Amino acid sequence: MFPGFSEKTQDFLWGVRLNNERPWFERHKQEYLDNVQTPLRALGEEVYEKFTAAHEELPLMLRISRIYRDARRLYGRGPYKSNLWFTLRMAGEDWTHMPVFWFEIYPKGYAYGLGAYDAKPAQMAKFRQAVDTDPKPMLKLARAFARQDRFELQAEEYKRPKGSPQPPLDQWYNRKNLDITCSRPVEPLLYSPELVDVLVEGYESLMPYYRYFSKIFRQGD
Repeated sequence: MFPGFSEKTQDFLWGVRLNNERPWFERHKQEYLDNVQTPLRALGEEVYEKFTAAHEELPLMLRISRIYRDARRLYGRGPYKSNLWFTLRMAGEDWTHMPVFWFEIYPKGYAYGLGAYDAKPAQMAKFRQAVDTDPKPMLKLARAFARQDRFELQAEEYKRPKGSPQPPLDQWYNRKNLDITCSRPVEPLLYSPELVDVLVEGYESLMPYYRYFSKIFRQGD
């Protein structure tokens, strides 16, 4: 059962960000295991169990990030991550291109939402074509999104707009990928078991967007 993170979680994440080298990590590895890896895994497993119980039609799988960066892709950075995450994604799909539910914790706070952070240009073109052909389904979703205040659209926009649809579709149309995010600072909820239900409820509210974009992105595959 997820007990909540603790101040020691943030202490370690700040520590590894400021001391990103093997000797420091080896001295503090047990702190990482106890205060970051263990509660993150417990959170992911409990969220996965509750969410998938309500959506047995989706063969979702849980994936939890490792703290070790790929040695081939350090790009001048240290060997360890100071932000860790888990995703709920469809088995067999490339999670960078398809919509996934996610949670991330980092030194200054945490975030969660729905995204396809590396959606292919062809996939976003399919989205724009769908809006052009039949705007009603996405217009309904866009209006509902405009009425809520938990999540924000954070995907980068094209410098040269692809078109000028009516509001509120214009907030979605010219994005390079899908990124629906709720960002939060360090707060009591992060240290509470109640975080599980908050994430499950948040993911549930994003299911209409998950279904819509997943269907479009898979067209023609």
